Amino acid sequence: MADPASSHAPIPQGATAVLVFADGHVAYGRGFGATGEAVGELCFNTAMTGYQEVMTDPSYAGQVVCFTFPHIGNVGTNDEDVEGKVDSALGCVVREDVTDPSNFRAMGDFPEWMVKKGKIGIAGLDTRALTRRIRIQGAPNVVIAHNPEGKFDIDALVAKAAAWSGLEGLDLAKGVSREISEGWTGGHWVLGEGYGEPGADGRPHVVAMDFGAKDNIFRNLVRAGAKVTVVPAEASYDEIMALKPDGVFLSNGPGDPAATGVYAVPVIKALLDADVPLFGICLGHQMLALAAGAKTAKMFQGHRGANHPVQRVGGIWGETEGLVEITSMNHGFAVDGDTLPEGVIETHKSLFDGTNCGIAITGKKAFGVQYHPEASPGPMDSFYLFEKFVGELG
Repeated sequence: MADPASSHAPIPQGATAVLVFADGHVAYGRGFGATGEAVGELCFNTAMTGYQEVMTDPSYAGQVVCFTFPHIGNVGTNDEDVEGKVDSALGCVVREDVTDPSNFRAMGDFPEWMVKKGKIGIAGLDTRALTRRIRIQGAPNVVIAHNPEGKFDIDALVAKAAAWSGLEGLDLAKGVSREISEGWTGGHWVLGEGYGEPGADGRPHVVAMDFGAKDNIFRNLVRAGAKVTVVPAEASYDEIMALKPDGVFLSNGPGDPAATGVYAVPVIKALLDADVPLFGICLGHQMLALAAGAKTAKMFQGHRGANHPVQRVGGIWGETEGLVEITSMNHGFAVDGDTLPEGVIETHKSLFDGTNCGIAITGKKAFGVQYHPEASPGPMDSFYLFEKFVGELG
């Protein structure tokens, strides 16, 4: 990784991509995927698998992902592992050149897929050094650029990175949510068979508010026994209730929960007042907390990976109190556990830094978790949350 450079520093021979920081730091590498440039926040992900799911998770909108695992591309890409069809990660940073696919499920290679998706990649950077930089200095604003001719206006790229507002205060959910309500079709994935059918009628009806949801969340709701209707992020209380939900799901998504909450939190408050069962994941969890009277805050480096230990707390778990789940996470904002009002119980906490990872509202069938129990990618320790939610719907 190069030292901070000016526009007069020579571009290394063979460099076709660059990562430029708002403070003027410049790192050159080898580009792949789409050409052009994009500005966003640089974050790191520690998962050892699931790069395609990560790159299509709408929660990564406005972000460039630095993969700490060095070998990316070895399982190729396929149509079944896409988590969302809307804008998501802007691009990615990898240590080694992307490897050729070597997996029986592969339908194509990663660089070609990145071109089709309009995402920029850069290889050859010291991803350990980048990760350490983020851990020490916080998540920076960057521009990632790819030009096969190796020509870059570094001063202009630095200015672009410095001028970007950052994620705090941004409502990105509207840009990644579906525009119309629709019934969800597709159940649990089975090797060799693909995604099954949703199942018979008579299932509890879950209305899912789409703030940038991962598709596997809906599949897991179906697997747990629900019929699912997905509505846009800006759906009103009346529009949701007209669908006669047995419960309402609050999805994950990108951006600042306080910004999205301007229009979503009043709806969630109304649902709480009406005693509608609620289940929130990630951004949905954060906005449930806001609706209950807590506060959220931007994290210094965020949590992103498939190996995050979370402990059950709160004195409500009986024999499983204190049990540790290994979870998948992707969030740069968190609920401030010190602001939880009376009647809101902390149910899970991170064993990495003690941050809040779950709440339940006393007297209500309403709870949320910060992590991703749908396990795509990641462990499957937390599927019980889908069963708990659907099982309480009657």
